[in-house]
Amino acid sequence: MSQKSGSAHSTGAHSFTDKQGQYLAFIHAYTLVIGRPRAEADMQRHFQVTPPSVHQLALNLERAGLIRRRPGIARSIELLVEPEDLPQLRSSADQIVKSSVQRY
Repeated sequence: MSQKSGSAHSTGAHSFTDKQGQYLAFIHAYTLVIGRPRAEADMQRHFQVTPPSVHQLALNLERAGLIRRRPGIARSIELLVEPEDLPQLRSSADQIVKSSVQRY
């Protein structure tokens, strides 16, 4: 199951792409740190993508049985993948961070 976003991961009853895995890992980490499920705006900021991109990915995760949402209820995402099956969350840009400090 290879898609544009990279190779697929199969964990128990679930299979997801690298990109989906990063979104799932973000949902899990956000919930642990903040104590409540994330909003789509939180994922937009972290992954630096547009609102429609995040919404479409959330719909795809739900269709794939990786998350559960309750329509009409904000921050209602429930992760259906075991945390130990999730990949490690990478930085949002997954690039080398450039410093604005000049070297002498």
